[in-house]
Amino acid sequence: LRSVSMSSKMTGGCHCGAVRYEITADPMFPGLCHCRDCQIKSGAPHVSAFAIPAKDMNVTGEVRHYTHKNDDGYTVGSNFCPNCGSRMFGTTTRMPEMAVIFTTSLDNPAPVKPGMHVFAASVLPWDRIDDGLPAFPGMPQVEHA
Repeated sequence: LRSVSMSSKMTGGCHCGAVRYEITADPMFPGLCHCRDCQIKSGAPHVSAFAIPAKDMNVTGEVRHYTHKNDDGYTVGSNFCPNCGSRMFGTTTRMPEMAVIFTTSLDNPAPVKPGMHVFAASVLPWDRIDDGLPAFPGMPQVEHA
């Protein structure tokens, strides 16, 4: 559950290019999330994501924000482009000072490798976890600075 050391800033954005972001922090807690929220919002069986301190992210362009309460009682927010609908990052009241970045919204997502599976209790029967990474039934307690 450690951060991944990156040597330079990371950039990313939406599919149409109307929203861009720049990150100056190393990714923390990179993992694959299998929760029903991520499944429904992405249309995929799981998503790759990581956290960063929100203060280390600069966003340009109009972003829409959708929030709801998850099964754990936390408010979870998704930030997306109002033009193309790409979901790029999110927030949670569980870690209010952090932003959760959806790895595939990075211009170069390859260096950010997942280190765990979260919400593994929600894995769909045909989506296997067989990569040897730790798998947590929910979200593990994580410590951050």
